[in-house]
Amino acid sequence: MLRKLGNKRHQPWIWRKCRSLRSLKQIHGFMVIRGFLSDLSALRELIFCSAISVQGCTNYAYQIFDKIPQPDLFMWNTMIRGAAHTAIPSNAISLYTNMEKSGTRPDNLTFPFLFRACTKLSSPITGAQFHAKIVKFGLCSDVFIRNALINLHANCGDLAIADALFDQRARRDIVAWSAMIAGYARRGEMGIARKLFDESPSKDLVSWNVMITAYAKRGEMEKARELFDRVPERDVVSWNAMIAGYVQCESHSHALELFDQMRHFGEQPDEVTMLSLLSACADSGALDVGRRLHSSLSEKCSRTGMPVVLGNALIDMYAKCGKIEGSLDVFRAMRDKDVSTWNSIIGGLAFHGHVQESLHVFEEMLKEKVRPDEITFVGVLVACSHGGLVDEGRRCFSLMRNEYNVEPNIKHYGCMVDMLGRAGLLREAFEFVDKMKVEPNPVVWRTLLGACRIHGDVEFAERANEQLLKAKSDGSGDYVLLSNIYASVGEWRGSEKVRKLMDDSGVCKEAGHTLMEAEGREFVTSLLQSKPSSRSCCYLKSLQQLNA
Repeated sequence: MLRKLGNKRHQPWIWRKCRSLRSLKQIHGFMVIRGFLSDLSALRELIFCSAISVQGCTNYAYQIFDKIPQPDLFMWNTMIRGAAHTAIPSNAISLYTNMEKSGTRPDNLTFPFLFRACTKLSSPITGAQFHAKIVKFGLCSDVFIRNALINLHANCGDLAIADALFDQRARRDIVAWSAMIAGYARRGEMGIARKLFDESPSKDLVSWNVMITAYAKRGEMEKARELFDRVPERDVVSWNAMIAGYVQCESHSHALELFDQMRHFGEQPDEVTMLSLLSACADSGALDVGRRLHSSLSEKCSRTGMPVVLGNALIDMYAKCGKIEGSLDVFRAMRDKDVSTWNSIIGGLAFHGHVQESLHVFEEMLKEKVRPDEITFVGVLVACSHGGLVDEGRRCFSLMRNEYNVEPNIKHYGCMVDMLGRAGLLREAFEFVDKMKVEPNPVVWRTLLGACRIHGDVEFAERANEQLLKAKSDGSGDYVLLSNIYASVGEWRGSEKVRKLMDDSGVCKEAGHTLMEAEGREFVTSLLQSKPSSRSCCYLKSLQQLNA
């Protein structure tokens, strides 16, 4: 294939076969050797492939572009277009500035790419500056520019300007209709968006998907499903919007059912689909489905390796489904890892009680020169708390602040309080709370109250409960916990006093329930009366005496 480059005739089919950075570099190398850098058409193809066609080659495109003495308008537009679609769209604006300095005059294709960059940056002010340049160059009547302007103002600018641009001429263009519908839908103006959608003389798939996605994100799944069932033709975006909507609404069975339908209709799932489904499996505990998804992903990614974001989702899914061995298998098999990968496995091991393994992975993370963040230290401190490793917990808390400059938040403080409380260091735990740089929330005081129950410390329990009352925490569990602490040390008057205070305050204990599944149906059975009386204290006292 590359030999064809040597005949000094442009071969378009060669570029269509270029699908990787490696093949792109090979073609570039042959162009340099054979003197093809003087061939304008070949240079254009090279820039187009590196900036747009071949994914992940943007930096290489910049390197090539910088070596071209006099890029033409096509090359400038291609680079601006490529930059506008990257994670750093501001580069498109910088390229335009350099283009102006070079004396190259923009055309009607230049500005739509720039407006896309402004939309991604949510910068209507920059968009307005480019609008002024459009007037200067006499391009206001161009249909591509007008549609791009409508899209900019509808999505992040002034809706009044978008409405003004959406005149009778624009209403004959389906792209303009789609831009207006998308703008109102993304701003939550669903009434206007639906009116425009219904009035649109013809609807493209973009309009359908915008409405379906907007309803799904708002949790209005009935309206989303109604449009989904009516859409003449679906693509992967349509399916993903519905699946993600069901997952968001915790209708996991509907999400998995829709995935089966998606495969039945021959639509191939993408990364977004898999992320939504793995989240559904994690939240619903559907381990078997998660395993099948894992198997499918392993087959597809056998050559390239598991994408980091999907690997992280698999680790999280196995951990939440109680299969930490599966999380470890995925973790060890991943070629590339980011900080979220390490956080997922450290946290998963910690919450499953594998304390030493969690801390070992943390040490491995540090050896690999991966910088831990605040989430990392939550997992590490949870491991120390569950394992009773007080000294190690203190060391990690100090490491977090002094070595990695991670400012502790309420979760880190809560982990430390839990660790000290579990170890029976109640006085140190209360002193630690007094020195916290953030206001302790009810969870912190409730953690201390629970520790007081374990260690039978009435004095500290009263202090913790006092703080809970100040925080206006009216949870029945706090009263019951303090009552049980009194009962555990035989202070029945204190126990009855708390129960009476509970009755007088109108706080009702939530009824206990058990959930049973039989023949595919769920049955909920009440275990306790909704409002306990102080007589339950007498029952507890009699029961304790009987056991003695």
